[in-house]
Amino acid sequence: MKKWLGFLLIGLMASCPGQQNIEEMLDLYNKESVPYIQVSELAKEGELTLLDTRESEEFKVSHLENAKWVGYDQFDIDLFLSRYPDKNKPLVVYCSIGVRSEDIGEQLLEAGYTNVQNLYGGIFEWKNKGYPVVDTQEEITEKVHAYSKYWGKLLTNAEKVYAP
Repeated sequence: MKKWLGFLLIGLMASCPGQQNIEEMLDLYNKESVPYIQVSELAKEGELTLLDTRESEEFKVSHLENAKWVGYDQFDIDLFLSRYPDKNKPLVVYCSIGVRSEDIGEQLLEAGYTNVQNLYGGIFEWKNKGYPVVDTQEEITEKVHAYSKYWGKLLTNAEKVYAP
């Protein structure tokens, strides 16, 4: 219900002056049902699996190095269980800012995974803080799929891409 109301408010906020920031958007859309990991913490982490929960077109523009694409609309928990049977391995989910990834993180927790975290601010915060992203050839790029003009306002340190 909270997310539905939040989406309703997007139209109102889009026409209002003032810039929303990632923190305000996460407060609006997320329940914090999946613990956050901060960008600075993730940059120091060792053995974990990064899961990109954005759409395929977004992932192909850029993603965090070594991330595995699992998608959002296409996410299949049964397929995931077969590919990643160790339910204790650290998993970090991310999307543009952390809204879609929270949904996927909830599914993982419900399936019995014990060490799931949501990247606070997603790939936007990662790139805004100056960390690198890579393209499909694993080459560093400045491009990040900004999802839409509205959400793209939250991405401040990248070349924004809006189409595949």
